[in-house]
Amino acid sequence: MNKFVCALGAGLLTLCLALTNAHASVVIAGTRVVFPAANGEVTVRLSNDGGQPALVEAWIDDGNPASTPDTANVPFLITPPLFRMNAGKGQSLRIVYTNQPLPKDRESLFWLNVLEIPPKPATKPGEAQNTLQFAVRSRLKLFFRPAGLVGDSLDAAKQVTWTVAADGAGYALVAHNPTPYHITFSQLSLNVDNVAYAPGNGMVAPLSTLRLPIKNLRHAPAAGTMVAYTVLNDFGAATAYQGTIAP
Repeated sequence: MNKFVCALGAGLLTLCLALTNAHASVVIAGTRVVFPAANGEVTVRLSNDGGQPALVEAWIDDGNPASTPDTANVPFLITPPLFRMNAGKGQSLRIVYTNQPLPKDRESLFWLNVLEIPPKPATKPGEAQNTLQFAVRSRLKLFFRPAGLVGDSLDAAKQVTWTVAADGAGYALVAHNPTPYHITFSQLSLNVDNVAYAPGNGMVAPLSTLRLPIKNLRHAPAAGTMVAYTVLNDFGAATAYQGTIAP
């Protein structure tokens, strides 16, 4: 889940694109949303764990982090889209699919945005009214899962195959995803000549590949070299797997 910090000055909201470690009082249950198409709708639970009320705005986008509720164009409706949350209280977001066409042979990826706007601080008579406030935007992946997909999302990670390809002056680890599900890697490593390499992490889309540059690798690893990888499941839990480099 990503969090963005935004400055609120003179009542105007500017969406900032810089990633920060801002603290959010409004907490979202879970780290991702899986939307089974057969259900027609899903519910996401929020709670205000802070000590003051907050104004909350929610919307969904198709991957543009600069999106706003006015510019986002997706086949979903959220209710309520704007509401007040008192300290210590909860709220459920209802997300409804509007039945606009989406691919039926694979998952589609969207993002749920939850923007928390703190209340304006009280000022004493005679004090300046101009204040600088900070809003926090959290973004969660939303996976729209059509009915009748081949296989099981819990088994998708086992089907990933691995190769190494030339990448400029070096090499890249390539993950091949033959399944209709998104696969999110939280950790990757391979051992070549008794040296551990960590290409990083990322997500490979359905029926697609993901290239991850391997820094400082001087030669291509031999076929059969082990790849250790950790994948996040539908509930955000990490599971470890092992694979090998294909010829």
